[in-house]
Amino acid sequence: MGISRGPPNLLDTKELENDEFTEAKRIALEGSVWRKLDRRVLPTCTMFYLLSFLDRSNVANARLVGLQKSLEISSYEYSVALTVTYVPYIVAEFPSNMLLKRIGPNVMLPIMITAWGLVSTLEGVVHNYSGLLACRFFLGLMEGGLFPGLVLYLSFFYPRTRLQIRVATFFASASLSGAFSGLLAAAIDEINGKSGRPHWAWIFILEGIFTFLFGIVSFFLLPHSPEKAHFLSEEERAYVVSRLKEDGAVSQDDKNDSLSWREVIESARSPHVWLLAIALFFNGTTLYSLAYFEPTIVAGLGYVGNLAQLMSVPPFAAAFVCSMVSALVSDRYHCRGWTAIFFSILEVIGFSMFYASESPHVRYGSLFFSIVGAYCVAPALSTWMANNSAPYVRRATSVAIAFIMTNAGGILATWLLGSLSPPPAYTKATITFIIMSIGMVVFSAVNLVYLSRTNSLKAERRHKMTTRDEEPAGLGDRSAWFIYSL
Repeated sequence: MGISRGPPNLLDTKELENDEFTEAKRIALEGSVWRKLDRRVLPTCTMFYLLSFLDRSNVANARLVGLQKSLEISSYEYSVALTVTYVPYIVAEFPSNMLLKRIGPNVMLPIMITAWGLVSTLEGVVHNYSGLLACRFFLGLMEGGLFPGLVLYLSFFYPRTRLQIRVATFFASASLSGAFSGLLAAAIDEINGKSGRPHWAWIFILEGIFTFLFGIVSFFLLPHSPEKAHFLSEEERAYVVSRLKEDGAVSQDDKNDSLSWREVIESARSPHVWLLAIALFFNGTTLYSLAYFEPTIVAGLGYVGNLAQLMSVPPFAAAFVCSMVSALVSDRYHCRGWTAIFFSILEVIGFSMFYASESPHVRYGSLFFSIVGAYCVAPALSTWMANNSAPYVRRATSVAIAFIMTNAGGILATWLLGSLSPPPAYTKATITFIIMSIGMVVFSAVNLVYLSRTNSLKAERRHKMTTRDEEPAGLGDRSAWFIYSL
């Protein structure tokens, strides 16, 4: 019977029909090579994203313990500070993805985390609003290319059918960072006032120092590519490369990593890219709203002080567990679209509960639906985008578009809950989130239908050809041999 290798895809069949890897050898390598990568590559990448989300969203916990009052800023000015983070963040995403392979991800990613760790630390010593704005600007600039870069980086190592669980690990770490930030903020209360710094300042200083130090260590942890992963044997490196080609994660076109505006345009004219980009804009709005304002929402339900910090933890902990389980199911059954639809419906339920009820207990319970939904939709949509674009420059462009749209949603989030919709009901924002969650269901469903139809048309084209050589070169994901993930 042999092992399952997923649907047909973009591959050089002549290369893969050789006897380099016998069936027994394949089974043995399948059982070991991904575990090695999971032990050596995935933890470092996951820590990168956890620290990124922590250092970007801990401002919510700092606000809860006096940041806004200490710096004498209004809610409007607080929203401006959050917006300032996202402008350079968005601007950096596309050029960062284009440079990633040229500079080397094992160099570029550690440089980014070290730099923003330093900026985050300095955020704890600001004395006025201007200093806060400057720190938030450079924090966004340094972090901007991280997540699209991480998704792109992992696509160099893992086949498409194994990618979502790894991407979900990032988002799970993001939900875990929400829980961790609340716990840490509560614990830091013990050193409030030490060295003349208030509670909120120590949140930035301690978390920023840890990020900076981890950035230094990470220069020695990340391999450049599967071919240069020293912890893999020569046979294991060859096997990873063959599996990536077999699965369509890379193609011969990927050997040319120079910027091709033709491939950028091809990505920009792909219907599935924009269907997912709109869904990701909606998801970015809901996810960042919850990430930045969940502690404030919880405080508005009647919890005060450290109890508010602690009560902000359970919904994020639930999101961590659910995102990992849903990713395993999505990878196993190749159901990116259905995963996105299911958890978008959970968001509709959660926001509807918050809107319809005035009970603090019901509203708190609604956070379990909305936060779990937002943090589980994100990896499904992000992986779906990365899975269905090839070669490298087209995939890099598509992933950049995905996160530009996600973070554009982050800008809207800072205003919806920051100043346009007053607490504790947040009525206008909640109605907007309900509409956006329904929109995620619609656009995910339309994309699912579109890709299914396109796969059927590709099957008809394949029946008319005997080999891939009969079609023009450079088609990338539009090749009849590249089957879109559903």
